[in-house]
Amino acid sequence: MTARPAQRLKKRSAFLRVAREGRKAATRSLVLQSLETDANSGLRSGFTATKKIGNAVARNRTKRRLREALRLTIAEATCRPADIVVIGRAATRQLPFNQLLRDMRDSLRKLDVLP
Repeated sequence: MTARPAQRLKKRSAFLRVAREGRKAATRSLVLQSLETDANSGLRSGFTATKKIGNAVARNRTKRRLREALRLTIAEATCRPADIVVIGRAATRQLPFNQLLRDMRDSLRKLDVLP
């Protein structure tokens, strides 16, 4: 069984709205921002990695790991509708993937996106 792919946040204004109006949870490997939405919009996600993390190759790898961690996490359970922004940190690339999954799951639960 595969999960329906989450819709993407693409516009900067959407990222800024989540940061301004939403809630935040931080771990060693990621920062997760969440803003509840109406029931019809589902789960929308956006990923970002700053230049502090490294060059484009490092930033893209960081975002790929975060996308996969979110995909696997939301496949396990039903999520509440929300816009979420996942911000990578330098440790995102280096931590074992199981630790990244645990951080993602804990952050989503802390923000009430996962039950």
